[in-house]
Amino acid sequence: MTERPVDLGARPRSIAELKSVAQPPEVRGRRNAEHWTASLYLRNLSPYVTWMLLRTSISANGVTGLMIITGWCVAASLLVPGFAGPLLALLFGQLQMLIDCCDGEVARWRKTSSPAGAFLDAVGHYSTEALIPLALAIRAAGYPFDAPEGYLWTTLGALLALVIILNKALNDMVRVARANYGAAKLTYTSAESAPRTGLLATARRVARFVPFHRLFHSVELSFVIFAAAVVGLFIGDLQAMRGVLVLLLGLGILTLFGHFLAIITSNRVRA
Repeated sequence: MTERPVDLGARPRSIAELKSVAQPPEVRGRRNAEHWTASLYLRNLSPYVTWMLLRTSISANGVTGLMIITGWCVAASLLVPGFAGPLLALLFGQLQMLIDCCDGEVARWRKTSSPAGAFLDAVGHYSTEALIPLALAIRAAGYPFDAPEGYLWTTLGALLALVIILNKALNDMVRVARANYGAAKLTYTSAESAPRTGLLATARRVARFVPFHRLFHSVELSFVIFAAAVVGLFIGDLQAMRGVLVLLLGLGILTLFGHFLAIITSNRVRA
């Protein structure tokens, strides 16, 4: 029997049909563009959510807007006192990534992918990953807090937010530099990304076994903060949040400098 052509202007007739259009192999197999939670289980759930979204008039950019708001809820949840705050942040972090899968699927089904969608997606991740350390710092300061002790923790949180944003921006800086120079787009192959110096290449191999540089995505941040909240049940929430803030800041600074050195010594910024 000959299959009918897929009508992208209509609703999908089955989950299998939706997956064939919204989750093509080039999406599921792309390197460095898919979060591990998506590869592990969220892409198995997202078609069912996308199915429901396609029954409404919401646009792909509208779905991205929901992703942005959900990401902000991750940070806002940390202001909820007690264990419930980090637990809510953990749940909202998962929901954000699920919706992040769905906006692309809606765009691919309706053929409405655009630079605006990619821009809004970046806004969502940049803003969320800046707000989380700020909210964590307010929690660590034990709000309402008094000067000067409380301001120490909010300052550390602001510094962590800056470090995270700069670390994310390094990848965008590479793409802008290559575009301005007229170089080809990155293919993200190992040969292209690997540092040329022996010491950094060794450090890169070590990082594969201890990937602390991956802690600064909203999902990983929510996991780490939730783990700290569990520890806080025994040593006190305030001490646990202060400890994890300092730990994240130290690892963040190390990650930022390591990322910069990895870029500048690789072929990514070579003509």
